[in-house]
Amino acid sequence: MFSQLKQFKQMRDQAKTLQQTLSTEHVESTAAWNKIKIQMDGNLSVQSVDIDPELLTADNKQKVQDGLKEAFNDGIKKLQKIMATKLKEQGGLDMFKS
Repeated sequence: MFSQLKQFKQMRDQAKTLQQTLSTEHVESTAAWNKIKIQMDGNLSVQSVDIDPELLTADNKQKVQDGLKEAFNDGIKKLQKIMATKLKEQGGLDMFKS
């Protein structure tokens, strides 16, 4: 049981280290012909959203909504790739290894 507690603590420490490492990563994602830009950090927090004023009309509401969805999804995919790389570099979360 002590061994399992030790493994859990190691996993938790690895997760904290990974979270700190990812906080320094940033991606920018665009949509709607670069008229919508989103910046996110490696912990999936949105840092900024920029929408070209040209899109901010009542007629373009659906375009803006679709563009935001596309930009967020693209940003998350980019960050997932970064996370996987960083996790691999860190040796993975080897909780179940003996």
